[in-house]
Amino acid sequence: MKKADVIEFFARLAEDNPHPETELEYTNPYTLLVAVALSAQSTDVGVNKATRRLFAEVDTPEKMVALGEAGLKEHIKTIGLFNTKAKNVIALSEALIRDHGGEVPDDREALEKLPGVGRKTANVVLNTAFGHETFAVDTHIFRVGNRTRLAPGKTVLAVEQKLEKAVPQPFRLHAHHWLILHGRYTCKARTPECWRCIVADLCPYSPKTPAPKKAASPAH
Repeated sequence: MKKADVIEFFARLAEDNPHPETELEYTNPYTLLVAVALSAQSTDVGVNKATRRLFAEVDTPEKMVALGEAGLKEHIKTIGLFNTKAKNVIALSEALIRDHGGEVPDDREALEKLPGVGRKTANVVLNTAFGHETFAVDTHIFRVGNRTRLAPGKTVLAVEQKLEKAVPQPFRLHAHHWLILHGRYTCKARTPECWRCIVADLCPYSPKTPAPKKAASPAH
């Protein structure tokens, strides 16, 4: 995608949604970290349902450790891979207490050392909690990056690196949220809704998906 088209692409997304935010519910950097860790291979909607009551009671690593793995499982048992995730959340909470005074570190390397925290989770926390210009590439961003040719790549890291080079100011801070939301609601996996896409003319994806035909009115 040409530089002028990239600027126009993000300008349209920004005009449509000036202040994009994560759809995960959280109250502070710690609950954000936990929510993102729980969201792997799960939907934000499903995670939010499980964490609303949890976060009303538990909003610090100390409270999470006190709750314990068995107690946490009771809260998150509707989420996929909940056994492994519960073990990781307790372990990362213990690590935060032991190594960081109970605070979530504003540092990628430190975040990635926490149990169950990979590059994508670290990028989300750095961007959403601390305002870093990071690109957390999930399945939606991977798809949009390749379909639009904004950031084509065969791996998540390749797409992230392309985005680092391609996305200009003033769009870098919110770029990953715009791309996630675009992929989730418009540029869908099975059938992208090209007929209502505000950047369709900038996208080389072909053939463009036409609008669904309206059902014919029954004859009287």
